[in-house]
Amino acid sequence: MNIEHSPRLTYRLMDEHDAELLFQLDQDPLVMKYISNGEISSREKINDVFIPRMLAYRNADKGWGLWQVSIKDSNEYIGWVLVRPMYFFSDNPEFDNLELGWRFFQSSWGKGYASEAALHIKNTLATNKNYRAFSAIADEGNLGSIGVMKNIGMSYLKTYRHIDPLFECDVSYYQIANN
Repeated sequence: MNIEHSPRLTYRLMDEHDAELLFQLDQDPLVMKYISNGEISSREKINDVFIPRMLAYRNADKGWGLWQVSIKDSNEYIGWVLVRPMYFFSDNPEFDNLELGWRFFQSSWGKGYASEAALHIKNTLATNKNYRAFSAIADEGNLGSIGVMKNIGMSYLKTYRHIDPLFECDVSYYQIANN
């Protein structure tokens, strides 16, 4: 699957050769505040944990994975948007409900890039009517990510304790139906 450019941004599906880009993004404690309590990622963690996890759900034909987001005019890498089945790393993944997530450099915050990218990618994937919904979760205190969820039309469903092999926290769950 290919994601065409949006008005200000370009997209490319990331792979195991993008470890350095993933590492760079995870070096800002503010970027990592709601992911790892501000702890930055080591190169070992990127290579030994993050890359294998990404490759586990990456499916180029379906558009699942991490989509690198760059500014069209400058080709500057500003972050990524995640696409994978909701609860992928659980015993009950929801293959008809795609999780969207995002991580962007602080320098790009407040400019609408995350909302533009997430909405554009969601709308591209929404042409596949096998997906009944698109969902996102964020730490309850992560008002920036919750704002993106609202900006792309998602509605609050619930707050619950999210358990993943790497972390556990209370999250706000938002969703939009694929009509």
